[in-house]
Amino acid sequence: MTLYILRHGLAGESGDPRYPRDSERPLTPKGKRKMGCIAEAMKRLDISLDIILSSPYVRARQTAEIVAKRFKARRRLSLLEALTPDGSPEELVEHINTLDVPHETVLLSGHEPYLSRFISVLIAGNPDLAIELKKGGLCKLEIETLRYDRCACIQWLLTPAQMTLMA
Repeated sequence: MTLYILRHGLAGESGDPRYPRDSERPLTPKGKRKMGCIAEAMKRLDISLDIILSSPYVRARQTAEIVAKRFKARRRLSLLEALTPDGSPEELVEHINTLDVPHETVLLSGHEPYLSRFISVLIAGNPDLAIELKKGGLCKLEIETLRYDRCACIQWLLTPAQMTLMA
């Protein structure tokens, strides 16, 4: 399985009174534009996506929707509480492993520090590796058998600036 892990794009500021709950903060106009470029770069990398799973938080959902639209994969997008900042990575692994449809390539859209810790567990067996997934950053992992432990090999980790240059 190939697992792509994408941090949401640039979003409204935490504490902005327009968004009383953190889950309501949307992508900024600049964040939407940059995510469009990042989605284009993903196409140029010849990525294919069987399943897209996203946190239901507005900024992560919007990020996943931009990618799904570019990949013509809107029907393959699902929202998952396990991808919220306080979600359970163990439940995420269980969910992916119980999907009924083939899932050779899966994209996760979510938040920090959840995603970096998740990557760390999958490649090292613990959440303590110093990994920084910037807003709009993308990581590619190759996995033989997915479990919440050391099971993955990191192929690459791209910054949003690198992705934008590819678009």
